[in-house]
Amino acid sequence: MKSITVFCGSSFGSASIYKEQAALLGETLAKQKIQLIYGGADVGLMGAVADGALNEGGKVTGVLPRFLQSKEIAHKQLTELILVETMHERKTKMNELCDGVIVLPGGYGTMEEFFEMITWAQLGLHKKPIGILNINGFYDDLIRLVETMVEKGFLKQINREMLLICENIEELLEMMKNYQAPNVGKWISREEV
Repeated sequence: MKSITVFCGSSFGSASIYKEQAALLGETLAKQKIQLIYGGADVGLMGAVADGALNEGGKVTGVLPRFLQSKEIAHKQLTELILVETMHERKTKMNELCDGVIVLPGGYGTMEEFFEMITWAQLGLHKKPIGILNINGFYDDLIRLVETMVEKGFLKQINREMLLICENIEELLEMMKNYQAPNVGKWISREEV
């Protein structure tokens, strides 16, 4: 993997571990010579992951909609800042630039980005690994919901297994490097309904 997109919050959250782990992820990516692709802002966990990578001499590309740049949240020290018109263009560009995705804690925006990327994978639109860095158990309830989707027949187990989950950065990156996308798509036959 040469580049990873990180989706995360524009806030720091209620515990210092979120910021610490975001910065450590950025540092780790830089040390492994993996380019960071992220949302381009200098606030919250977004700023922390970018700063972590930049402080270790890493290459960092931000993708930011113009309307957010006008709010003066664009990071000023990035290797590259790509400006786009819409939030959808932002996700599309971030997908084009990366070899994998890591999701850190965040709110609605992070969830929307994560779910679109995992849905694209499920539909076979890409075969990239998607990992959740489950810092401090942040995603435990979401993981339980995904398991419920499988139990209740709304998600195939093979599609559940597309989602890589770990609490340790190094281990998550190793899982992503060894990831093999399933050959089965989302579509089911009428007989399975």
